[in-house]
Amino acid sequence: MKLSTVLILVIFILFSCQTKDNKKKVEKWKEEIIKTETEFSNLSKEEGMNVAFLKYVADDGILLRNNRLIKGRDSIKQYMINNTSKGLSWKPDFVDVSLSGDLAYTYGKYNFVYKDSLGNTKIRKGIFHTVWKRQPDNNWKFVWD
Repeated sequence: MKLSTVLILVIFILFSCQTKDNKKKVEKWKEEIIKTETEFSNLSKEEGMNVAFLKYVADDGILLRNNRLIKGRDSIKQYMINNTSKGLSWKPDFVDVSLSGDLAYTYGKYNFVYKDSLGNTKIRKGIFHTVWKRQPDNNWKFVWD
């Protein structure tokens, strides 16, 4: 067998092993994101939107609300201070994670149940999109919502 053939075979085997390892890691990270999204949504329902968003936002996180960007944890804290509603829930329909395991994104459907000014229960449904970034402590925090 020629040296070049052996070399190609070795490279192929090494690449195959690395690809399998990467796929396992990505699947593990996807599970972490789904778990984080679920905990985030559950906290929103249990303790209110303001508590949940402040727990899961990165220091450099951004919210897009009403065609306005709210940049940074401190600004988001001010924006969310009166958003104590427990009527927001969501579930990701899709999740993907970078091969490096430091960025991820999700999207899916949300429901927001609230009372209008007349006391009538209203339901607003929509689509969410969240970008997650792994933090130095290895936890996931959102940087875009």
